[in-house]
Amino acid sequence: MTTPPLDPTHPSHAPGAAAQGCPMRAAASDGVRPLYGAEAESQPYALYEQLRAEHGEVAPVRLYGDEPAWLVLGHRENLEVMRSRRFSSDSRNWHAIQRGTLAPESPLRPITAWQPLVALTDGAEHARLREAVTDGLGRVNKHRMRRYVVRYATQLIDDFAGKGRADLVADFARKLPALVITQQLGIAEADALPVGSAVSDMISGGETALAGNELVVRTVHELVRSRKREPREDLASRLLAHPQGLSEEEVRQHLRLLLVGALEPTANLIANTLRLVLTDSRFRGNLSGGQMTLPDALEQVLWDHPPLAVVPTRWAKDDTDLGGTRIAAGDMVMLGLAAGNVDPAIRPDSSKPVHGNRSHLAFGAGAHECPGQDLGRAIAETGIDLLLERVPDLTLAVDDDELQVVGTWMSRRLTGLPVVFKPAQQERPSQAVQQPVVARAHLEPVAAGTGSGRPSSWRFWRR
Repeated sequence: MTTPPLDPTHPSHAPGAAAQGCPMRAAASDGVRPLYGAEAESQPYALYEQLRAEHGEVAPVRLYGDEPAWLVLGHRENLEVMRSRRFSSDSRNWHAIQRGTLAPESPLRPITAWQPLVALTDGAEHARLREAVTDGLGRVNKHRMRRYVVRYATQLIDDFAGKGRADLVADFARKLPALVITQQLGIAEADALPVGSAVSDMISGGETALAGNELVVRTVHELVRSRKREPREDLASRLLAHPQGLSEEEVRQHLRLLLVGALEPTANLIANTLRLVLTDSRFRGNLSGGQMTLPDALEQVLWDHPPLAVVPTRWAKDDTDLGGTRIAAGDMVMLGLAAGNVDPAIRPDSSKPVHGNRSHLAFGAGAHECPGQDLGRAIAETGIDLLLERVPDLTLAVDDDELQVVGTWMSRRLTGLPVVFKPAQQERPSQAVQQPVVARAHLEPVAAGTGSGRPSSWRFWRR
């Protein structure tokens, strides 16, 4: 029997939930539903289903402060917004900014306040900033980075391998991207995990969010100042030296953006993929039989649980039509990535796995497509592969329906993934931890008597 999908709010878990009277927040008096709030955020896919039934592929919604917006639900319509020049990423086009109706304390301000960032600019300015970012990321030595992934994954696994239990979210999924990505940016290894925790606090929006932001800002400020004096082979140095001539402030802001835009999505991708492999018989059965690759599992997660469910950074430049809906100039048009990925027009049955198909919306498209998506995939794939090789008998310590997913209307995260396994008996491989040249350990079969004892049926087919 197929086990429930990753998220109990996923439509394939309860087909037709909306039609059966799903307890969503009641629509506003004008019939426009709020996108935020405990009930809506706890059952986002049911809300998308309701909105699609009521309005089609583009639905009116309300945000904090009763701000109106459009949520794009259709896969084709999302791509149209991403690729069309009719829609801008510059929030100065938003009539709430132009008219001054957005409250100073609105939680939308930190997300939408205009800055000279690659994510919030268009045209020539966007091209200038994106060239610097993509060139910097493009010069990352992928083989060297993979060695660091193996080094840090080995350290993390060694920390819990002898205990027989672990929380794969706290002990692995959140720490591995922090260690690897901060190393690529140029942040000192000793600061990697504190910075990773700070970014997580920022995104959670809790009481420690402000302190987390202050730590991140202070870290990137010190990093830029240090690399200005002494350049090294890292992303901070490459941005400072790029021919497009980014200012120090622009470099600081983009390093902060890269931290926020890379750490949380990669951590969620690792956590959700591990959950999928551990709980879903469609994949565990196929993986153990050698018929399903780990990249296939990663892509399935990107379809079902994109790192960001909603991206609220598009505005109509002029009066226009989208999916048969009239959009006024200055309206906020939000990309519904999660909703578009389950559009019945492209996925009539969202409970079926998607094989060999990368047409999901997880990384966007067009001029603002995520420039670091391949690095995130590489970190997740290499780290998970090594974990499953080193600890082949991972088993959930709780029932799948006891796992908790929390988040907001923009994104969701798995809070924990407790597992049990047979404790490792061998000594900690301290030499391997110190040397980032152990990449071959997880890419080649382990000789009899020297490896993890993982059965041959568990070995993954590589790309």
